[in-house]
Amino acid sequence: MDKITRTIPLDSEEEVFEKNIRPKTLEDFIGQPRVVENLKVFIKAARERGEPLEHVLFHGPPGLGKTTLAVIIANEMGSSISMVSGPSLSRPADLVGILTNIEERGVLFIDEIHRTPRIVEEYLYTAMEDFRIDVVLDSGPGARTMSIKLNRFTLVGATTRIGLLTEPLRHRFGFTFRLSYYSIEELCKIIERTSRILGVNITYDGVEEIAKRSRGTPRVSNRLLKRIRDYAQVEQKDEIDHDFVLYVLQKLGVDSKGLDEMDRKILRILYEVFKGGPAGLRAIAQSVGEDEGTLETVYEPFLVQIGFIKRTKKGRQLTDKAIKYLFGVSQEKLF
Repeated sequence: MDKITRTIPLDSEEEVFEKNIRPKTLEDFIGQPRVVENLKVFIKAARERGEPLEHVLFHGPPGLGKTTLAVIIANEMGSSISMVSGPSLSRPADLVGILTNIEERGVLFIDEIHRTPRIVEEYLYTAMEDFRIDVVLDSGPGARTMSIKLNRFTLVGATTRIGLLTEPLRHRFGFTFRLSYYSIEELCKIIERTSRILGVNITYDGVEEIAKRSRGTPRVSNRLLKRIRDYAQVEQKDEIDHDFVLYVLQKLGVDSKGLDEMDRKILRILYEVFKGGPAGLRAIAQSVGEDEGTLETVYEPFLVQIGFIKRTKKGRQLTDKAIKYLFGVSQEKLF
């Protein structure tokens, strides 16, 4: 099936890559076993009743499979999917145009749904609950409201910051799933699958090394594999082994814990400028020259996960474990 209407801009190469490696069914999806098990039951029940699946909210760090699961839901339901991002819905008219074109039991996927403007979000309430949308015509004393009936659909929302989602919107989702970081074993299976699709010949110890440095995130695994493939192609290597993986990852600046130069810069700034902290997110972002939102959703979750940064009421604080990592390990051992 895999019928997708996409309004999230992606460069063509990345779009083709994502489409090629993305699993199409829950059976093919690797990881998130609790989420997959529950979705299988709920989708089967909805299909047997001839109803759309209840609205679904996925939350968690970037790159864990929220978009992939949205596409799979549409495939499993035998329907099409329309894909938009929250910030792109700048006017109610943007949402109205999309909702009125969704087919019966279709799927609307809104990425970063917490960034949907409030005036647009309010139109979602009746659309999600009653499958209708009320449009105000004209203005002033002559204003009137026209109610437009919608096809029954499933809204799949994705967010990296569920705390920013308003309570009225959050309560309108029938299912809420948190996606967790992946294990090394799960990442190995994903890398092996992607390498087969890409036609990359790689040894298992090479696969395992990539998995160990992928921050528990499939998107990172696939990105590293692509870069290693590029090096192998240029250097005319028929087989990618463990030593070659180490060689390329050092070139890319990805160390043994999966940290890159920005991760290490954040840790160094916390130590050198803020004396280990605590320090506010804005102050850290300004010091490293990065956007606050990117710092909080892309870099910080993993640094917290591995115990290098802890959040306190006064701000972010460096841990002893992070200090030992920065100064207790030789540069060679980092890689």
